[in-house]
Amino acid sequence: MFLFVGLGNMGKAFAGHRHNAGFMALDAIARAHNAPAFRSRFQGLASEIVLEGERGVLLKPQTYMNESGRSAGEAARYYKIDPSYIVVFHDELDLLPGKVRVKTGGGNAGHNGLKSLTEHLGNEYRRVRIGIGHPGDKALVHNYVLSDFAKPETAWVEALCSAIAANAGLLAKGEDEVFQRKIHQAMETAGSGKAGSI
Repeated sequence: MFLFVGLGNMGKAFAGHRHNAGFMALDAIARAHNAPAFRSRFQGLASEIVLEGERGVLLKPQTYMNESGRSAGEAARYYKIDPSYIVVFHDELDLLPGKVRVKTGGGNAGHNGLKSLTEHLGNEYRRVRIGIGHPGDKALVHNYVLSDFAKPETAWVEALCSAIAANAGLLAKGEDEVFQRKIHQAMETAGSGKAGSI
């Protein structure tokens, strides 16, 4: 059994923020695979899903970003899911917009959601890093991540979420490198390989 965790902040005011890229990806997976409606569980919103014959749970913590680990930890303990079967979708400043990288473990790079997850899950969960780009100045980061994606970015955000949803079964089966390659190919086809500048 797998656990997919999308990171974001709850509430309509945050819905379009770059920091909510994880929620956007999870919502796209739920839509594409006709998952049941999310319901309140584990201090979050959860839905069960089957991908490529693998049973799993989609979870959007409702604790605000910096306490995401409380929700994910509760779900992981309930289902007895090993960290290697936990996949976290999150925004990544250090990747160009529209790029995706998958890795296991590693540092948190100042991301409070990841910091909280590591405190509650250990460090060996898998991460789908969704590139949002960097504003160029550390002083601008806070406002940048807590702002909506700009209108010209909408096309690549939608294309990326669709590609993630279409290939989510690969993550459920542990085929991270194949997933990453498929996303890259999908974004190149969508013409979003050129989206990597701010």
